[in-house]
Amino acid sequence: REKLLMEAEKETMRANLLRAVSHDLRTPLTSIINYVDLIKREHTDNPRIQAYVEVLDSKSQRLKHLTEDLLEASKVSSGNMQVCWARIDLVQMISQVGGEFQEKLEQADLKVIPNLGTPPLYIQSDGRLLFRVLENLYNNCCKYAMPGTRVYLSVEHRGDKIATVFRNISEQPLEKTGAELTE
Repeated sequence: REKLLMEAEKETMRANLLRAVSHDLRTPLTSIINYVDLIKREHTDNPRIQAYVEVLDSKSQRLKHLTEDLLEASKVSSGNMQVCWARIDLVQMISQVGGEFQEKLEQADLKVIPNLGTPPLYIQSDGRLLFRVLENLYNNCCKYAMPGTRVYLSVEHRGDKIATVFRNISEQPLEKTGAELTE
């Protein structure tokens, strides 16, 4: 019982830390993004300055997404994540996210082999959260799959549940267990 209490306290401390860090990063980051936007409006003819501003814009937007992810992680770990359930066509959602990754998949020299069944395939989910999960899975394929290989994507019926499965060959040998990877 004591061990469970200690684990719960650790989890609460971790969630509070994540929340505090994400909030502390937001204020200066918002200023940086706003100043980059102001610089972009100046329309300079100097190509080096334009390139610098584009890098600043790209990196600040990336940092903004990471900060938002930190805040979301704190909400998830504290149980304060708001879920908006809706009826969603899973096949359409997977195809939509895949379409957005088409160029990135081509750059990674990956070919997607889909086996999604016949649409529509409705599930109850939060579209925004499901989109983020699928986006993360596609991103991981682009980052970690061996170039020149295939990514097998399927929707599998498992009793009264539906599983979305991505399979690929990793570029580097995996030295972790499945449980460690999903943690």
